[in-house]
This record gives sequence, structure tokens and C-alpha cells, in this order.
Amino acid sequence: MQIGFIGLGIMGRPMALNLKAAGHELFIPERPSLTPELRAAATVCADAAAVAGRSEVVITMVPDTPDVEQVLFGPRGVAEGLRKDSLLIDMSSISPIATRGFAARIEAAGGQWLDAPVSGGEVGARNASLTIMVGGAAAAFARARPLFEAMGRNITHVGEAPGAGQVCKVANQIIVALNIQAVAEALTFARKAGADPAAVRQALMGGFASSRILEVHAERMLNRSFAPGFRIRLHQKDLNLALGSARDMGMALPNTAIAQQMFSAVAAQGGADLDHSALVQAIETLAGLGT
Repeated sequence: MQIGFIGLGIMGRPMALNLKAAGHELFIPERPSLTPELRAAATVCADAAAVAGRSEVVITMVPDTPDVEQVLFGPRGVAEGLRKDSLLIDMSSISPIATRGFAARIEAAGGQWLDAPVSGGEVGARNASLTIMVGGAAAAFARARPLFEAMGRNITHVGEAPGAGQVCKVANQIIVALNIQAVAEALTFARKAGADPAAVRQALMGGFASSRILEVHAERMLNRSFAPGFRIRLHQKDLNLALGSARDMGMALPNTAIAQQMFSAVAAQGGADLDHSALVQAIETLAGLGT
């Protein structure tokens, strides 16, 4: 397929290259940050509208809701160049409510829409092992499935309503944040009590407390390896989506709010661009252990 890809950051770059490796033709917008590898792999176009004009499928992978709106509907955005019956796949993690409005505007312009946020971080993007949560029409999902299979392994069509994928991603981010906080508290408890946190982690990996977070993020906590990964400021953005949506629905997410405050404590000390496993620093500070 002819694929336009907009948003070539930590996650988007390997995702686009995996599509190229699967045999698809890539079109990307000009940016000073483009690497020689990307320039060799893709046709570089002047802007997002030009990318859309060359593409049967356009994928966006940008940080936040306003970024998606700007890329799609700003000057020389995707909507200006979108071909009739082109498929727009937004793989960013953004507001489910805003997503519904964006989908309506793309469909009014003659395109099809899928929201398909991902989980799995940089490692999952690089290894084409992402979890992909998709909202939108079943026919559009079937059309896009070969592309998803080039980027991920666990691919789920959550529902036909636009925004269903984003709802699933917000739920994912709640679970991940609370698991990171639980692992951080457990390891800090072990350290404060005089036990070897590494040995405690090893023991827990064989029991009911075992999890992917305990496997990967606990190791980062123990090794003080906080290069992102997934940045705290981006997880804060996702939890803001969760808390804002919960407020709109008149429900409480008490532990999500606490995890957000722990992230905020680390960010206030200059750690907003650290990996989200660095939440442990806030727990250690509360325990009087320092970092």
C-alpha cells in the first residue's frame, strides 16, 4: 500500500520502518529531524497535505490531542490533501471525545477513520510486537489489518464506534500507572525494611504478583535506568485524559489520581522526560530514602 506516516518520534520511527520492511511504500513530511535512514526509506513530501495526496492510507502518531488536530486540520494539514476513500489511522493516544469529532470531520471529507492507539513502548515498536486497540468500522479495520500486523502482535477491534480504541488505551494507561506505583511501593518497602529489593523481585516473579511491569520496570528501578521508554510527561497526559473523562461521567478514579500526583512529584524535580518507571523516586522520597 501507499502509506503516509506523520509523527516519526521514538515510537513512530520504528513503526514506519516496519511498514517499509513489510513492503509498503512510505511518504513522510519534510522535517529537519529526519534521519538518513528515514530519508532513504521514504519519499519526503513538502507537508502533511502533500503526504495525504500521495497516500491511500495516512497514519498519524503524534503526542497529544492538539497535535492531532493541527496535523489533520491545520494549514496544509492532512484534510487538505486527503484523497476520496483514503483511510486515516490515528495511532496517537488522545481524547476519546475529541476523536469522535475528528472522525466525523474526516468522514465528511470523504475519508474513512480508525483510531488505533498502541501499547508496548519503544521496544514493542522496534520489535513489531505492539498491542493495538482499534476503534472504527469493521470494513476499515479489515482494510488496515495487514498494516497492523506489520507493527504489532496483539491486535483487537474494540468496537465500531470512533473513539473505542482511545477508551481502551486510557484504560490501559490506568492499569500500567497503578502497576508501576504498586511495584515501586513494594520495592521501596523491601529496601526500607532492610531486604535486598533485587532478591525480593526475583522471588515475586515466581508467584501471583508476577507481571510484565515487575519484569521490566522493576529492573529499571533497581538499575536506575530511567532513559525513556515512555516519558512521564506523556503518561501524565494520558492520566489527565482518564481523570477528565471520569469527571465528565461523574465517577471517581481515586488511585489514578494518586498515581498522577506521584508522576507530578517526579516531574516537579525535573524528571518529566524520564521513563515512567522513575515514579519510584517519588515513593523513595516519601520513605526518606532518597534516590
